[in-house]
Amino acid sequence: MLAAALLAGCAAGEASGPASPDASWSPLAQAVPGQPSVPASGQATRRSAPAAAPEGVFGAYLAGRLAANESDAGAAAEALLAALSAEPDEPEILTRAFNAAVMDGRPDAVRLARRLPDSQLAALLLAGADAQAGRWDRAETRIRSLPRQGSAQILQPLLLAWIQAGRGNADAALATLRPFTEGGQLRGVAALHGAMIADVVNRPRDAERLIRIAVAEANEPNMRLTTIAAGILARAGREADGARLFNAMALGSDDIALTAGPAAQRAALAGRAVASSVEGMAEAQVALGAALRGQGSPELALILARLSLRLRPGFAPAQILIAEAMADERHVAAALAVLEGISEDDPMAPLVALRRAALLGRLGRGGEAVSLLRRLADANPGAPQPAIALGDILRRERRASEAAAAYGVAIGYLARPGASDWPLFHARAMVREQAGDWAGAEADLRQALALSPDQPTVLNHLAYAWVERGERLEEARGMLERAVSARPEDGNIADSLGWALFRLSDFPGAIRWLEKAAELEPRNSVINDHLGDAYWAVGRRAEARFQWRRALGLELEPGEAGRIEVKMRDGLPSATALR
Repeated sequence: MLAAALLAGCAAGEASGPASPDASWSPLAQAVPGQPSVPASGQATRRSAPAAAPEGVFGAYLAGRLAANESDAGAAAEALLAALSAEPDEPEILTRAFNAAVMDGRPDAVRLARRLPDSQLAALLLAGADAQAGRWDRAETRIRSLPRQGSAQILQPLLLAWIQAGRGNADAALATLRPFTEGGQLRGVAALHGAMIADVVNRPRDAERLIRIAVAEANEPNMRLTTIAAGILARAGREADGARLFNAMALGSDDIALTAGPAAQRAALAGRAVASSVEGMAEAQVALGAALRGQGSPELALILARLSLRLRPGFAPAQILIAEAMADERHVAAALAVLEGISEDDPMAPLVALRRAALLGRLGRGGEAVSLLRRLADANPGAPQPAIALGDILRRERRASEAAAAYGVAIGYLARPGASDWPLFHARAMVREQAGDWAGAEADLRQALALSPDQPTVLNHLAYAWVERGERLEEARGMLERAVSARPEDGNIADSLGWALFRLSDFPGAIRWLEKAAELEPRNSVINDHLGDAYWAVGRRAEARFQWRRALGLELEPGEAGRIEVKMRDGLPSATALR
């Protein structure tokens, strides 16, 4: 539900819900279908040669628009601000320059916002600036002007309540949130913000009542909610309840559990996670941004995170959300630079290190990622998350034996493996198999199935391995029938079932499933190769050679081309065809 997604905040990186982004907040919202709009200067009438880039204001405008479409906020802001300086009264350039300035975190955004009275994004930014300056009446007027629809429908009551609290009217603030805390899909997030407001104004009983609602509404514990709740409960004399929240989060397998240690607990109890109304507004914006990113809207997530960071410089959840939104748009180096700006003393530093390692891996800097994760593991003995991430990096680096050892360390930290731990055993099985340790891989696959018996991925892996080895063929077929029932549109599983039937000499059944697999995955060389073998086995020689030839034109594993070329020349030996 949406409330739980908002409660998760950007640290969890997970969100869901029905809200759809308000188009007018997007930097691309003003895009005109077809050809780009023409600046007022009239320079668009000058057509340059096809090979030449446009010059002047039109060239800068087009460059900025292209950069915005590529989600390159820095280049977009640079170009569009240059275009605006040449054409300061062109409305479309003004809007685009403002949006890009917000996306890139530039100070120009405030100046430009004052020229956009009808922009929701401008109203949000200026309301934040007014709140920072103590102009609460003006901030409230701006927030009340937002339409009660789309994303603003979620954000408006939260911001309004914080502004009322900033004016010194806590009763009005809690009254604004009361209709939402009494029921509905926003109950959890409204209760959370009501609890923080009550905490800021020293009403511990109200804060405790509301934070218990927020915790109850959350689907699972998460770092930001736990940190806020622990402090509120401690100030209400319920410190043991806050400690239990941390302990519950520490049992989770998600990497965020890494930040749930004693240091995080001490930090939560040392002071308020949200100490002012301005910080509360930042909290609301970053939480909605995280929810929208989870719905596939990284642009809006980045905008809201930038607004949050303006209100609360150095706010790690906002910086993490900015980095994740950038990475979603494939600006991995820029995302890494944002994370590197977060202090190592921040309570979320271990989580940041995990994110940095993942980005280093994406940039091909696996050695640096491995070193970072080894340091993180040394600093957090007993935590499985660094070892899991290390195993993932080493697996991508094709260092199978080292990856297996890293996964083994993580498994050793599990007091009692549960159903959610099957991916860890499956990951170790893959690298053990790559390292030539089939006995160890088979044991891990069996353990993964013991933990989660109906996982199609694991059923397929173990059964296909048996088929390739000529072992337990009937048992493998049964497992693959279960897997294909769970995922009927998975071409790889259909191929495995077809190949098992081929090995069992059920050639009509094999052809039926292999043809379906080829329809689902037409560019998979293994599937086409298998289908060629099945055609040959029933005497369809021309079709067999067609499939083998097709397989040769696709991506192959090393050494496969020579094997298929022999079949193209000689066909399958009769013994092979009837196996």
